[in-house]
Amino acid sequence: MKPIKQLAGQTAIYGLGTIVPRLLNYLLLTPFYTRIFELGEYGVITELYAYVAFLMVLLTYGMETAFFRFAEKEKQPGKAYSTALLSLLTTTLLFIFLILLFTQPVANVINYPANKEYIVLFSFIVGLDAFTAIPFALLRQQNKAFRFAGIKIINVLVNIGANVFFLIICPRLIEQNPESLVRFIYNEDIGIGYAFISNLIASVVSLLLLFPEIFRVRLFFDRILFRRMLVYALPLLVVGLAGMVNEVSDKILLKFLISIPPGTVDAASYALEQVGIYGANFKLAVLMTLFIQMFRYAADPFFFAQANKENPQQVYADVMKYFVIFCFFIFLGVTLYIDLFKFFIGPDFRTGLYIVPVVLMANLFLGVFYNLSVWYKLNDLTRYGAYLAIMGAIITIVFNVVLVPVFGFLGSAWAHFACYFSMMIVSYFLGRKFYPVKYNLKRILGYLSLTMLLFLISKTITIGDIYSRLGLNTVLILIFVMVVYFFEKKKVRVKNVDGEI
Repeated sequence: MKPIKQLAGQTAIYGLGTIVPRLLNYLLLTPFYTRIFELGEYGVITELYAYVAFLMVLLTYGMETAFFRFAEKEKQPGKAYSTALLSLLTTTLLFIFLILLFTQPVANVINYPANKEYIVLFSFIVGLDAFTAIPFALLRQQNKAFRFAGIKIINVLVNIGANVFFLIICPRLIEQNPESLVRFIYNEDIGIGYAFISNLIASVVSLLLLFPEIFRVRLFFDRILFRRMLVYALPLLVVGLAGMVNEVSDKILLKFLISIPPGTVDAASYALEQVGIYGANFKLAVLMTLFIQMFRYAADPFFFAQANKENPQQVYADVMKYFVIFCFFIFLGVTLYIDLFKFFIGPDFRTGLYIVPVVLMANLFLGVFYNLSVWYKLNDLTRYGAYLAIMGAIITIVFNVVLVPVFGFLGSAWAHFACYFSMMIVSYFLGRKFYPVKYNLKRILGYLSLTMLLFLISKTITIGDIYSRLGLNTVLILIFVMVVYFFEKKKVRVKNVDGEI
């Protein structure tokens, strides 16, 4: 069990750098934003950060994974790191230059002609975050998880602190003393722009903290190695872009596809309000997303390292099983305690709570897909990852176009579900051909059935009292835990006796 324990430990540590910061964002910024901003204003935040997700993938173009691959393959991590870093520095500076040159046309295209300052702010945010992706990858490759986590947490704390300063403290100081020196740094007309300014400040702080990693290695650009890395990474870029279509395109398409009720005075405001409600409820599935993200940070270098050891397929199979068990537990935890989780968003946003189970299960399928992707990454068949992601992107767009006009943002949630389910199934069968792993499907499907049964029992039994509902749901979760313990304890004991897997 040593490799599994190692991965679990690394996942937990990387969780400090992913789940803790994003939980802080979730626990503090999401309730904060959904109470201080109106539905439409939060819709603006949701939409613009969807564009950021696309740009981050475009500007990193698969270089993180390429760095991991060639650091192991070439046994010269310094050369791979330096080449990737200089590559990203060049493309990032080019991106910022082009955005500054065409700020107004870009603002016009995305329907924010009067707020071109948003475009400038986001160009620097995305540029800094893209460039620092490689120093963060170096920390992961060197297993410096605590430093990785520390910088990520500082980033979020600075972001939260700046938000509170600009959106709460400054207005109060101005109200108490209109002649305060704060008036030189605060302008109430900027409004939600301070959310973006706060993000930019946090990104600058992260860059400064990463200076030791940036300048520790002698910077040298190896053209031959770069071409090889680029050939490996470009299919991953396609995977990433298509993945972003799957993940965030709904938040961009929604305002164009949503049906406007007859008699609505301001159709544009109504559409942004629906985007805001959808985005807020989508974040209630954050625990599943965060676990998958921190798992990926630990799993990428782990999977590559295990490939050269004895019987890696068995390790991958066990990782998959324990991964889905934990995901099922998260699904039950969020859906059965939704009466508590709903308080993390403002009252006006809670009309969309019914999408949460669909989004959670869709994200679970995405996590399984990431586990399955080991077959094309280890065999340098990343083009298949691109094909799968493109397939998912097509499904996402088609389902959004068909379902959103009829079902509203629920259609977007089901589009996620259909996309990730399809990618998972197709990847599984391709994996059996190119890199067979004997996943314990019987056990996994059994736990899935148990999870759905407990969920349906909770939804079927109607109890008006919230405390009684929470008590019943707690019993249901304990049933899940006991069943898992009963079936898994013997296997764990056998492996501890027989030796490592």
